[in-house]
Amino acid sequence: MISKAKTVREYLAALPEDRRAALETVRKVIRKSLDKGYEEGMQYGMIGYYVPHKLYPAGYHCDPSQPLCYAGLASQKNHMSLYLMSIYGSPDEETWFRREWAKTGKKLDMGKSCIRFKKIEDVPLEVIGKAVARVPVEKYIASAESALRARGKGKRK
Repeated sequence: MISKAKTVREYLAALPEDRRAALETVRKVIRKSLDKGYEEGMQYGMIGYYVPHKLYPAGYHCDPSQPLCYAGLASQKNHMSLYLMSIYGSPDEETWFRREWAKTGKKLDMGKSCIRFKKIEDVPLEVIGKAVARVPVEKYIASAESALRARGKGKRK
């Protein structure tokens, strides 16, 4: 479900209490673990964490008017979602993430970058914090650039 909220505060205020509490818990972990260069705001109708244009003027390659997305947090119709683009873009990060999650004994419901959960107890917050902290801004930009070069798109400006 895409929200029309303009701010994170508006987005969270519109949620049912149980969803709000769960997303606020994950949000707190993300914000504590996030490298200083990333910013939080609304992006693609959800809470977004991204590389601002002041650090990466090229923005997101599919829509350069958008900053380069790093993570997203959303309340969907049937679940809540955490999107970790660093996992989507790196087989090494994905392998690490799946291995660390498995160690917790919790079931992982994951697509390419989307971790789906219905309640906060399903989420090993320490793994989320470590996954977010593992990829500082400079490393993420380099990874995004490398992926673009691999697709033949060359270096972005």
